[in-house]
Amino acid sequence: MRIAVDAMGGDNAPRSTVQGALAAVKENPSLTIVLVGDEQGIRSQLSGEIPANIEIVPTTEVIDPDDEPVKAVRRKKNSSLVVAVQMARENLVDAAISAGNTGALMTAGLLYAGRMEGIERPALATFIPNIKGRVTLTLDVGANMDAKPHHLLQYAVMGSLYAERVLGFEKPTVGLLNVGTEEGKGNELTKAVFPLLTNADLNFVGNVEARDVLEGACDVLVCDGFVGNVLLKAVEGAAATIFSQLKQEFTSSLINKVGAAILKPGLMRFRKRMDYAEYGGAPLLGLRSPVIKAHGSSDAKAVKNAIASAATFVQQDVNEIIQKELQKNMTGESE
Repeated sequence: MRIAVDAMGGDNAPRSTVQGALAAVKENPSLTIVLVGDEQGIRSQLSGEIPANIEIVPTTEVIDPDDEPVKAVRRKKNSSLVVAVQMARENLVDAAISAGNTGALMTAGLLYAGRMEGIERPALATFIPNIKGRVTLTLDVGANMDAKPHHLLQYAVMGSLYAERVLGFEKPTVGLLNVGTEEGKGNELTKAVFPLLTNADLNFVGNVEARDVLEGACDVLVCDGFVGNVLLKAVEGAAATIFSQLKQEFTSSLINKVGAAILKPGLMRFRKRMDYAEYGGAPLLGLRSPVIKAHGSSDAKAVKNAIASAATFVQQDVNEIIQKELQKNMTGESE
């Protein structure tokens, strides 16, 4: 299996991307990682002889985080992000990964990888850890600010299959993010989506309020990209604030430091459960080729786990399964 990694994408690139690639091939020698980007910068992070299953594809341009996505993708065709996605579309690699500009990755995915048949708007899925020790796969979290009812049905089908095939959840539950749990609550969009999800071949558990997401109320949570992005940023901000305040309290006095030392193993386990790096990259579901978005702040561990997620995605033939399941749900046909 060959996986292209945008070596220049992310806050810590190319160090994190190169080190993550090295860790991935060490863990799974059957993989070949193609590092796409500035050759000199990539080689500077490779000490000693380059492993046989690490390849370099040189590019001369980089899409920056503050670049306007559409203009950047069209003008910087020799950028590491665009070339990685093109390689996936041309079947030179089995999947592409980038920790770079999210909007540019979605744009490149649409322009070069293309949408699956029947998909109007691919969705960006991400993982929100919950207290059950699992994650809630949430989509869309920003690929599309607006959505129609049938878009959310497609998100639910794609998310459910990804949770089952890649995350290993048996009969994953699907929830609809809403302002109340009762049927009929919400805006026009959620009211229209509810019966579609009820009648689909899904393990639909109904409406889910935002306060219950971290409780693990469902395995797959669907919403439009505007609401999903607000939820994601709120959770990330709350988690960062909690950890910051805990650190401040535990270092404020000698007795607190002693208590912190006693509680440290449990706190470290909790932090690990809440760490995005543990869960790999976020898939752009609905594209013809597997494209994975790693967190912009990804370290080597996060990149390694994103590569592992992409490998599982390919091994389980998730795209083919999603395409068949979408056709069934869209037409109402049974197997």
